[in-house]
Amino acid sequence: MLLAVLFSNSEGNILVERFNGVPAEERLHWRSFLVKLGAENLRGIKNEELLVACHKSVYIVYTVLGDVNIYVVGKDAYDELASIFVITSAIKDVCGKPPTERLFLDKYGKICLCLDEIVWTGLLENIDKDRIKRLVRLKPLTEF
Repeated sequence: MLLAVLFSNSEGNILVERFNGVPAEERLHWRSFLVKLGAENLRGIKNEELLVACHKSVYIVYTVLGDVNIYVVGKDAYDELASIFVITSAIKDVCGKPPTERLFLDKYGKICLCLDEIVWTGLLENIDKDRIKRLVRLKPLTEF
């Protein structure tokens, strides 16, 4: 089960977060822990180089994609490793390249739709790139 998917910039500001089955009072702990973990370990690593950590009997897989840090926290089924590949691939497809913070925020809506299609209530739902693309098709605002 995936407990959290979190995106932050290199300064540690949260850009997107999704928690599943994590009580509200624990979310602040996880936010600060993940940002601190990234600050200590993500400096200077290559795009999409995966790092793995264990904390409180859960596993954390995290990486850098462009200017964005990605954290996936899971337990039991080890979905976090598979999901980070799907998430990074979907982000690259939406943005067209590894994103800057500005590009990431410009594509915020479509990125959130992709996340919703990939992870549903803590379970890895879709991993097929083409299916995810079909499910999140949006028309540009200028066409309305």
